[in-house]
Amino acid sequence: MTNLNWIALSIGGFLFFIGLEYVISRRTGKNYFQFAESIANLNIGVAERLLDIFVTGLFYFFFDYIYRNFALWHFEPKWYTWFLLFLATDFVWYWYHRLAHEVNILWAAHVVHHQSEDFNYTVSARITVFQAAARSLFWAVLPLAGFPPAMITSLLLVHGLYPFFIHTQTIGKLGILEYFMVTPSHHRVHHSSNEAYLDKNYGDVLIIWDKMFGTFTPERDEEPCVYGLTKPLKSHSFLWQQFHFMLELLTAFRRAVSWKARWKVVFGKPDDIDPEIRGQLEEVWLRKTKVRKQTKFQRIYIIIQTIISISLLFVATLLEAYIPVGLNVFIVLFILISLVNTGAILEQKKWFFYLEYARMMLIAVTFLIYFPHLYVFASVLLFAGLLTFYFSRIEKSLHRLLFQRTR
Repeated sequence: MTNLNWIALSIGGFLFFIGLEYVISRRTGKNYFQFAESIANLNIGVAERLLDIFVTGLFYFFFDYIYRNFALWHFEPKWYTWFLLFLATDFVWYWYHRLAHEVNILWAAHVVHHQSEDFNYTVSARITVFQAAARSLFWAVLPLAGFPPAMITSLLLVHGLYPFFIHTQTIGKLGILEYFMVTPSHHRVHHSSNEAYLDKNYGDVLIIWDKMFGTFTPERDEEPCVYGLTKPLKSHSFLWQQFHFMLELLTAFRRAVSWKARWKVVFGKPDDIDPEIRGQLEEVWLRKTKVRKQTKFQRIYIIIQTIISISLLFVATLLEAYIPVGLNVFIVLFILISLVNTGAILEQKKWFFYLEYARMMLIAVTFLIYFPHLYVFASVLLFAGLLTFYFSRIEKSLHRLLFQRTR
């Protein structure tokens, strides 16, 4: 196999550093990880990486099309053009990131990254495919300026790796680097919901842009960072995290009485949206249940689900060139159902079992299509029959195991 996608190995590296940070935080007596928050963060990241299997190539062809047809210049890959591209990429990121906090339609794609009330390496995974698409529209100026797509995509890989390491509380201030680099201290400020820290430190690698454009503020000992949104989400639902602000915008847009007001809904600031809309939507969509303390079995069940999802993501990424499109679709559906279900279990929603049933049927159909042997057909038929016949009994047993009261 010569066409393995070695980017899959980054998943292992990502998990290694998360584990290392967790061990350090425990040994130093710090509580940097909450179980539900960490699982929700990982779920968001798995979904984005999963969908990237299908869309990353589209971004490259998008850059290539612009470069071949509209490039103003054509830069050769020299050391100074690499340096110039690095500065340009970081500069464009600063303005994308700043506008993503100031323009509603962009905030709808970026808000997911700021929902977690933790701040650790798992938070860096909170990227959605919508944000990836929005960023690509901004980075389209790079091939337009004349940078070859191969240079751009190579640098974006490195540029995307650095921010992972600044999502941590285990690293303090870094001396002279604080003057020109984005450090964990600077990024802690950016993720804070403290009024003194709001809308600050947008840089990705270099902090110089924030200092140039007046959006820099240092972390202060007398002002400990409080993480998350100014109005906490208070939900670990996978779907609600992804789409709550889009629904808020849609509701505000429908209620607007003029096209000027509608324009403001789409391109105005998040502060312009009526804060009562979210509460009204939560009553309709969330229907909150009383969440009991998580049982040991519930945590084990969720951890197993998460391990399976990440393992499948690793295999799907590594063998991307060898897996048939149809099988890839089955893998994507299986993982997405798993992610939605994990969120439902964290929220202790009883309807999760119906999705579990659908997921089991998806496995059965996949085996029938890709392993069309008689014994496989008989085994799948028996499995599906037993699962259907004992549906209610299995549902009640699983509910009791997952959601039983703890004494």
